[in-house]
Amino acid sequence: MEAGSFVDVPKDLLGEIERLEKLFTIDTAKLKQITERFVGELEKGLTNEGGSIPMNPTWVMSYPNGYETGTFLALDMGGTNLRVCQITLTEQKSEFDIIQSKYRLPEELKTGDADELWEYIADCLMQFIETHHGDTSKLDKLPLGFTFSYPATQNYIDEGILQRWTKGFDIPGVEGHNVVPMFEEALARRGVPIKLTALINDTTGTLIASAYTDTKMKIGCIFGTGCNAAYMEDCGSIPKLAHLNLPPETPMAINCEWGAFDNEHVVLPQTPYDIIIDKDSPRPGQQAFEKMIAGLYLGEIFRLIMVDLHDNHETHIFANQDISKLRKAYSLDSSFLSAIEEDPFENLSETAELFQSKLDIRANGPELELIRRAAELIGTRAARLSACGVAAISIKKGYETCHVGADGSVFNKYPHFKARGAQGLREILDWPEKEDPKADDPIEVLAAEDGSGVGAALIAALTLQRVQAGNMHGILHPENFK
Repeated sequence: MEAGSFVDVPKDLLGEIERLEKLFTIDTAKLKQITERFVGELEKGLTNEGGSIPMNPTWVMSYPNGYETGTFLALDMGGTNLRVCQITLTEQKSEFDIIQSKYRLPEELKTGDADELWEYIADCLMQFIETHHGDTSKLDKLPLGFTFSYPATQNYIDEGILQRWTKGFDIPGVEGHNVVPMFEEALARRGVPIKLTALINDTTGTLIASAYTDTKMKIGCIFGTGCNAAYMEDCGSIPKLAHLNLPPETPMAINCEWGAFDNEHVVLPQTPYDIIIDKDSPRPGQQAFEKMIAGLYLGEIFRLIMVDLHDNHETHIFANQDISKLRKAYSLDSSFLSAIEEDPFENLSETAELFQSKLDIRANGPELELIRRAAELIGTRAARLSACGVAAISIKKGYETCHVGADGSVFNKYPHFKARGAQGLREILDWPEKEDPKADDPIEVLAAEDGSGVGAALIAALTLQRVQAGNMHGILHPENFK
């Protein structure tokens, strides 16, 4: 506990704090047990039978070497914005120039008609090209990497069969279908001079963009609203691709979709609060790992604890107060917990103001101590569990030293997330204590490069390069590469 101390906390509240500590603390032995199962589940996902982690081959079949050149467009379709980038990979090793524009995605498009969505995207692309290239009639078609970060199956790099919408989208007639023809028809109708070269997931983009500027990068991770990882596997270790007779040492980037780890609830230590989150979610029984570590859920776990301690325990925190604002599901996001953990004052006065302004709740001194400890426990558990995934890929691949490129709001903004994750890795992998506290860890998790922009452009470049060299694996439309 950094701020405050438990000297003045009444016994019944101390008892509640101890109960939460038992529920949320994951010791070294448990971290190792989770990691061991994680390794097995990664392997299972690569087999024909499969497992709960999908382990999707992405048809990205090499790392960049830093000498890629050319001009590429990247389109990133996120939850709130469309980002369009033009990326020029320069003659200088591992350097690039980027120009970009953001376009707001109107809310009504997210639940409207599919054609309207694709037409809006085509309009934005046309506007971008006209702004930066002027007359489009004489323009050669520009290669595009499309970052489509929704769960999709890819048998080819230039297709994506949407498994399900997430991030507030719910457009009928798209799930179960390849989104590429819909997108390409809208481009053709609008006369946009673009050829789709690669459809990618942001996590794969994060891996490739990070490896472009740092050759030690072996894993790309997202710890944000959701969570995921990607790494390079050898084709010989992917039984579900055995029928293609690819050379066994050929690399293949795998988009793990590891949020689904332990959907069977064999090793993850679920608390009563995790069980409620799962039960009340749109897809109960799915994304078990993600629901314990992703930004979307951290504030909700905290909110459920607070409501429970007000309603069901003898302590009755916030006694005789109206907690109706606190009863609203998903009303607190991870930035709320960040603010609590960042409160620098001994008396936690910033936390008190936060509860007053956002929830109309007056929290007394002992309640503020409990609030702070609950936030620390949730944030620490998330960071330590994230280390299990990183350790599992490292163990599977035999990486004793490497860099891991991580992106996402939780990794970038949540206090102490990096340090707590690093401590988890140290415990799982039995690293000796450092003699020099400033020395690097054998496996360092670092801020990633821009995966959905630069990563998408690089993957388009790598795909063109391999097609020109005669490697046509995973290409559905060779005519687009002429």
